[in-house]
Amino acid sequence: MINLDKNNEPLDLSYLREMSGDSAEFIIEMIDLFKSQTPLYIAELQAAVNEKDWAKTAGVAHKIKPTFVYVGREDAKAHMQMIEDNANALKDLETLPWACSEITAFTEVLYRQLDTARAELEKQL
Repeated sequence: MINLDKNNEPLDLSYLREMSGDSAEFIIEMIDLFKSQTPLYIAELQAAVNEKDWAKTAGVAHKIKPTFVYVGREDAKAHMQMIEDNANALKDLETLPWACSEITAFTEVLYRQLDTARAELEKQL
């Protein structure tokens, strides 16, 4: 599940820092890419859940999952893993609409965290 305590903390961008050699410019590009692609993925996930297309739900969850690691939110990755696992196993399917709603609401918080991180990185340029 989403760790609500992390919603009030700065993002851990250590993965991106390590991957980029601590390049603020690269990290900003990755933040921008995340913010442009994630809404599309979340909409695709929501549509798959609404259609009760569990194979597609699992596939989309699998596709989204690693992106949360890049921005330091392992808790969101675990949430996506749960959606993927349940959809694949056809288990607890009645919880998936709620789980999808939770990730949708969470991304709004995450976008604010990313905006804050981006502003700090821009100071380094």
